[in-house]
Amino acid sequence: MQRVYRLKRRGDFRRVFRTGVSVANRQFVVYTAKRADVEGPRIGISVSRKVGKAVVRNRVKRLIKEVARHWMKEIRRDIDIVVIARNPVANMSYHQIKSSLWHVFSKAKLFEKNQSKRKGDSRMRCKK
Repeated sequence: MQRVYRLKRRGDFRRVFRTGVSVANRQFVVYTAKRADVEGPRIGISVSRKVGKAVVRNRVKRLIKEVARHWMKEIRRDIDIVVIARNPVANMSYHQIKSSLWHVFSKAKLFEKNQSKRKGDSRMRCKK
């Protein structure tokens, strides 16, 4: 994921938690907050030590970043997103993470209007 799309500063995370809206499923919690500037979506990732040791947490972060990288053009541009990984993610494959993230992102209405209707699109969702 390119640097321009990353949410890194503590203040940015706090703003998203304070002013944003949360949506969750069993594997992820997603906080979203609107931004004034429309440069592009920014995504921050948080993985707790409860998920596993450093190797597992880094693997989960890499997989989430890779899934998000493919969706950057379909995600609304005026939004900051914080993805919190829950414990079941540690044992999931890339395709399972992609499917679960697609579910929670569409539930949070993060995709552009014409993209969220395209459930059969192979770029958006994969079969198990």
